[in-house]
Amino acid sequence: MKMNTWDDYYTRKARKEGYPARSVYKLEEIQKRCSVLRRGSKVLDLGCCPGAWLQFASRAVGRTGLIVGVDIIELKNPMPSNVRFVCADALTIKERVPEELGGRFDTILSDMAPKTSGNKFVDTQRSLALCGAALDLCAACLKPKGAFVCKLFFGDGFDEFTKVIKEQFKKVKLIRPKSTRKASREIYVIAKRG
Repeated sequence: MKMNTWDDYYTRKARKEGYPARSVYKLEEIQKRCSVLRRGSKVLDLGCCPGAWLQFASRAVGRTGLIVGVDIIELKNPMPSNVRFVCADALTIKERVPEELGGRFDTILSDMAPKTSGNKFVDTQRSLALCGAALDLCAACLKPKGAFVCKLFFGDGFDEFTKVIKEQFKKVKLIRPKSTRKASREIYVIAKRG
């Protein structure tokens, strides 16, 4: 019998707790360490499918909060009533702000990842393009004291991108959550304006 190497502790835990992906534990750790989600706040979740971050964020902001998820893949999992979904490409949605997304946000989350090619340089550049799109959305619709969480791959361009973020935000922290797979080169940038 062939063993599934992707079926690890966090995958089984997510399944047991009703989350569609293990990535929820990355956001949970970021929340514990940095408090990026608050009761009653409005959150934009970029690259939201399959919906684990949407579910976690909806609980964190409560019934008076709102989560807007954006992804190019249609969301199939049922979501709580305080979650809205917009099927769109994050690279081009800036033109549809604020009408379609609904104004300004307290927090912008980006767990977007490109389709990987196996070429580290190419994958890093694709990741940086998505991160740049997420950062552009911060300029368009993040509130003055808002928070930004962004996944990026470590590699060429990483230092330059984090430098740009440090120029635009008051507090910047880099976190590699414990639930990140050992082989992964992903790191999360947590940035706050206020």
